[in-house]
Amino acid sequence: MKILYSHRIRSRDGQSVHLEAMVASLRAAGHEVLVVGPAGFDQATLGDDSRMVALVRRWLPAWVGELAELAYAIPATWRLNQAAAGFSPDVIYERANLFHLAGALVARHRGLPLLLEVNAPLAQERARFGNLALRRIAAATEHFNWRRASTVLPVTAVLAAIVAAAGVPASRIVVIPNGIDMADFPEPPPPAEAPEVVLGFVGFLRDWHGLDRVLRAIAAWQGAPRFVLRIVGEGPAREGLEALAAELGIADRLHFTGLAARDGIPALIGGFDIALQPGAVAYACPLKVLEYMAAGRAIVAPDQPNLRELLEDGRTALLFDPADPDGMWHCVLRLGRDAALRQRLGEAARQEIGRRGLTWADHARRVVGLATQEIERRDTARDPRSAHLETAS
Repeated sequence: MKILYSHRIRSRDGQSVHLEAMVASLRAAGHEVLVVGPAGFDQATLGDDSRMVALVRRWLPAWVGELAELAYAIPATWRLNQAAAGFSPDVIYERANLFHLAGALVARHRGLPLLLEVNAPLAQERARFGNLALRRIAAATEHFNWRRASTVLPVTAVLAAIVAAAGVPASRIVVIPNGIDMADFPEPPPPAEAPEVVLGFVGFLRDWHGLDRVLRAIAAWQGAPRFVLRIVGEGPAREGLEALAAELGIADRLHFTGLAARDGIPALIGGFDIALQPGAVAYACPLKVLEYMAAGRAIVAPDQPNLRELLEDGRTALLFDPADPDGMWHCVLRLGRDAALRQRLGEAARQEIGRRGLTWADHARRVVGLATQEIERRDTARDPRSAHLETAS
């Protein structure tokens, strides 16, 4: 199968991990994939775009940047159409982005099926977190894309409900979560005795993650075991966390690794005893949770519907009530005192990846299966006699 992969990603972050992993899995399965996206993506380095975008949004009115995003749809659509003309794809697969209309327009123009991967309701998300000015236009273009797609692929059932509420029939919505490549995560060694328990977090640091509460709990805890917090990543909350740790007298128990290359993440997570997902937006499928699972770590996460799509309390993780300010720490204490429970939860979480088919290779097979169905549906619609002949045979 020939797959034209459309995106508008400019940075090396969780978005690019999903893109590159899916493309690699599709190619490994023997399919031709042509990727079309912004110039310079291949040369981008970890964290580049987040700094640039932050500066633009800081110094320009929101509506100016949003009009530029909308105007970018013109060259993006032209490039995708040119690629389709030369590549002759069987299907277009697009990662949805706000104001990105290329996939929907080119698919309609060329009579191609469009599979649209949706990771968030971006108009709603940016209105809440990013000072979105052109809210009606943003929502209209997003819903246009959802409705035009042959199949919409949200990453959680919670997000699927949001897509359905925008008028997309349930028959055209299929949940495909984030995934993992188990080859990157070796079998974890048996737990060894250590003088301290390492709490770990991977990701872009924001205040709402609640890691300040973890630091305060570490400082207040006077018993055994001794806890330390190791953070893999950067973000606007780092400075405040470092200042708080110094104020609490536990600066030596807060360790930052900074930004880490993708191939270094498995080993870093493997050094955690307890992996933390302190908070998550209601519709997300956090990639870090799948990484924690693959690494066989004991996971502590909030008890909310989208995370229950991946985790089961008491079997593959300990889940806490997000409304309880002490809930996360109670789970941490329980795991810190019980190495056997940490091992059992970690082993079960790792096994869950294979049991539920949560690898990128599994997801690529599902995508190809859905694309095949859409191609057959299109061909039948073009020539209804083919369906009659198949029935007669």
